[in-house]
Amino acid sequence: MEFEDILYDVRNHVAWITINRPEKMNAFRGTTCDELIRALNKAGYDKSVGCIVLAGAGDKAFCTGGDQSAHDGNYDGRGTIGLPMEELHDAIRNVPKPVIARVQGYAIGGGNVLCTICDLTICSDKAIFGQVGPKMGSVDPGYGTAFLARVVGEKKAREIWYLNKRYSGEEAVAMGLANICVAPEQLDATVQEWAETICERSPTAIAIAKRSFNMDTAHQAGIAGMGMYALKLYYDTDESREGVAALKEKRKPDFRKHAK
Repeated sequence: MEFEDILYDVRNHVAWITINRPEKMNAFRGTTCDELIRALNKAGYDKSVGCIVLAGAGDKAFCTGGDQSAHDGNYDGRGTIGLPMEELHDAIRNVPKPVIARVQGYAIGGGNVLCTICDLTICSDKAIFGQVGPKMGSVDPGYGTAFLARVVGEKKAREIWYLNKRYSGEEAVAMGLANICVAPEQLDATVQEWAETICERSPTAIAIAKRSFNMDTAHQAGIAGMGMYALKLYYDTDESREGVAALKEKRKPDFRKHAK
């Protein structure tokens, strides 16, 4: 497979899928999402692969969500909102192998959602987690909210979305958003070690366990699907566009003047 926005590499039965847009803080556009879906399915159904790692190129960011330069009311790809987010999220959940998020820097917005959905998250002590949607005229009305509440608890999930604070790697571990936080120089070795350990386990048992975990929240796919249609309607409002306009004009947004 040829890729433009991502890198694909298999290391001792571990597939590393890396968003390769460091100049954009690994923000994803339509092409990025399509390639991630293809790569996840390639690794997920390759019998020689036992575990998948999702990473971001460079030192600064794991992923910072949708590329705002491609967002002017709509993104640049396919899908309900111009990005196939439902398919990408479902791919992470549905491939029969664990997906580990390797977080070395910013995991913000849609990047934070990816960490939430991945089976495991391993971060460095330079990692920064958080949500910015309500500051930007956006929100994730599916796994990014409903499933996040399952991961970190209702009160913490609401704090994350309502206040848009940033959290360290250690704080992410404490709230249950990440599994372990290590020094930056230990990150890749730790991720590979965990992944190789998983590869030593029964692949059928692992696949059944993953399906069983997911069954408890399978209904959230419906919430996400409906929520994306609501989000599309929201993106068509002046209130949402105010977030993009403020970003471009380098000013504080005034959402309330556009709220109806």
